[in-house]
Amino acid sequence: MLNDIYNRRILELAGNIPRLGRLAEPDGSATAHSKLCGSTVTVDLKVADGTVVDFGHVVKACALGQASSSIMASHVVGSTADELRSLREAMRKMLKENGPPPDGRWADLAVLEPVREFKARHASTLLTFDAVVAALDQIAAGRPGG
Repeated sequence: MLNDIYNRRILELAGNIPRLGRLAEPDGSATAHSKLCGSTVTVDLKVADGTVVDFGHVVKACALGQASSSIMASHVVGSTADELRSLREAMRKMLKENGPPPDGRWADLAVLEPVREFKARHASTLLTFDAVVAALDQIAAGRPGG
């Protein structure tokens, strides 16, 4: 059953993470860490007129954390803060409350749906979403990133 979550698509996403590295002057930065598995994701955001215009991240996570970070990095530019907050909630509900996977441009996240059966893997899968929302909170509060 563990093979369901470490399928070929997850491994492809984990092996091809776009936008790796830190931004020189982010508007907001945040790190999310899972005490359970030791995975860590740090994100940097540049936002203009309420929309993400640049994104960088450092991902030190298992294949699931890498895969979700890969999908985030592929689609985050052009997203609004409200969209990203809703996305984190949708992912939380998908994993913890049997909610449907996100749709639209975030439909790739459905590949992570089998993770719901493995509660110990939820935290690492959600790291990128938690870090992005924390960085958005930092921006909204007017605290400089970095």
